[in-house]
Amino acid sequence: MPSPTPRTVLVTGASSGIGEATARAFLERGWTVHAVARRTEHMASLAEAGAHVHFLDLTDETSIDDLVSHLSNTAGALDAVVNNAGIGVYGSVEEVPMDEARRQFEVNLFGVARLTQLILPAMREARSGTIVNISSIGGRVYTPMGAWNHASKHALEGWSDCLRLEVTPFGIRVVIVEPGAIETEFAEIAIAPLLERSEGGPYAEFARKMATATRRAYLDKKASSPDLIAGIIVKAVESKRPKTRYIAGYLGKPVIWARRILGDRDFDWMVRKFL
Repeated sequence: MPSPTPRTVLVTGASSGIGEATARAFLERGWTVHAVARRTEHMASLAEAGAHVHFLDLTDETSIDDLVSHLSNTAGALDAVVNNAGIGVYGSVEEVPMDEARRQFEVNLFGVARLTQLILPAMREARSGTIVNISSIGGRVYTPMGAWNHASKHALEGWSDCLRLEVTPFGIRVVIVEPGAIETEFAEIAIAPLLERSEGGPYAEFARKMATATRRAYLDKKASSPDLIAGIIVKAVESKRPKTRYIAGYLGKPVIWARRILGDRDFDWMVRKFL
């Protein structure tokens, strides 16, 4: 008997962290993997492992259009898309420039939305496919100095829920993954601008406390491995009936549980105590 045709997945933000781990996990399962990111030079090892590496800038609609056009001509229909690429802009609402806030939404929501719009017709025609959107526990909770990141993740989750209802009749599944603290570049990338923006200003002490708490969660050998999330993503995509949401990683389930049972004021108190 001929061997089955390998299934094909597109993974965004694959140059490091969860995206890179996810691309490798799919390769190990025999999938054809298209790994995309802005920093293509960081994906040489993925290419050596067998992934097809492409450039993608989610803030540039032409870049998104070009990628999907190329894939449709060379790879055919995608069986799964993992929307992992994202950024985290941290700082007080008062001090974060609006152009940075807009870029947060361009990457975390609007870029994801445009990519999804372009891959949906082929999935509808095939009446199959899985879209995995990587959110965060920050899509369900909130912390000070993270308003724009939380806002973008809350928006992504609401958008994903609506999308799921719209595409389920066409055999397409939509899955949200909510990681807790994961060993990635996120903490260091977020901390430096946070401190720089607030230095000498009215939120300086708040920023220092938030930076300390972030380091404590992410950098003190407590954060979970990206491989944990990668395994969950592969499991969800290969499942006949995946959950609509998966929560995993350090602090993930306890924080979501606390938000579920505590009122706003009690949750506010808990967050302040954590700082």
